[in-house]
Amino acid sequence: MSITPPIAKADFIEGMAKGMAVLESFDTERQRLNATQAAERAGLTRAAARRHLLTLAHLGYLESDGSHYWLAPKVLRFSGSYLASARLPRLLQPTLNRLAALTRESFSAAVLDGDQVVIVARNVSLGGQRLMAYGLHLGARLPAHATSTGRVLLAGLPRTEFSTWLKGRELPRLTPHTTVEPKAFRALITRVRNEDLAIAREEHEMGVFALAVPLRNMQGRTVAALNVVASPERFDAPRFLQDMLPLLQDAARELRPLL
Repeated sequence: MSITPPIAKADFIEGMAKGMAVLESFDTERQRLNATQAAERAGLTRAAARRHLLTLAHLGYLESDGSHYWLAPKVLRFSGSYLASARLPRLLQPTLNRLAALTRESFSAAVLDGDQVVIVARNVSLGGQRLMAYGLHLGARLPAHATSTGRVLLAGLPRTEFSTWLKGRELPRLTPHTTVEPKAFRALITRVRNEDLAIAREEHEMGVFALAVPLRNMQGRTVAALNVVASPERFDAPRFLQDMLPLLQDAARELRPLL
C-alpha cells in the first residue's frame, strides 16, 4: 500500500505543484486549452498559467499553435514507465491474458484515483469483434460512479471514507441510465458491498454493459477491480453472467496471495 508522506512547508515546491496542476487540467473533455482556460481549471492566475504552459511546451510535454495547447507524446513517458515498472500491472496481465484466451471476451483491471478509476491492465477478445467502451485503454481514466470497477472500488472503502467521498459531490449524468441521486447511489454501493460484485448497465456509455469483482490482498483490502465488458446482446445472453462471474471470482482468489 502506498502512503502519501507528510511534508513540511519548507520542503513543498509550490511551483512544481502548480505546473502539475496545469498538466492535469488536460483531459478527455478539454483536450486543447488556452491560458485562460488552463488558469480556470488549475486554479491559477492567467499570467501564472501562461508561464507554466510556455515552460511545459518548451520542455516538450505540450504542443501549441501559439494560442491553444495540448498534450504532447512525451507525457506518455510517465505512463509507460509506470506500466513497465509497477508491480500491480505485471501481476495482473497474465490473468487477463488467460481469461481473454479462454472466453474471447474483453477484460480490464482498474484502481481508484479520486473520482475516477484508472485502467492499469487490460486485454481484448482475441476475435476482435466484441464491443469495447470508448477510451478503454491502458491509462484511461473513467468516472468511478458510473463504472462497474469504480463501484467495486468505492464499496471497498471504509464506510466513513466513502461517506466523505460522496458528501457534497455532484455525480454527472452520462447517460439516461446513470445513477446520480446521492441516496440512490449510497444504496447502490451498499448493495455492491453486500453482493461483492457490481454491474453497470449503460451507465457510462450507451450499449456497454460490465461486470466487476474486487481484487483483495491477504489483509482483505481492495486494491483493484477486475471486470469484463460486453455488448447488451452478449451481456443478456442466458449463460453470460452464469459463466463469467465464477471466472472472475476464481481469478480474484488466485491473485489474492500475490497482491
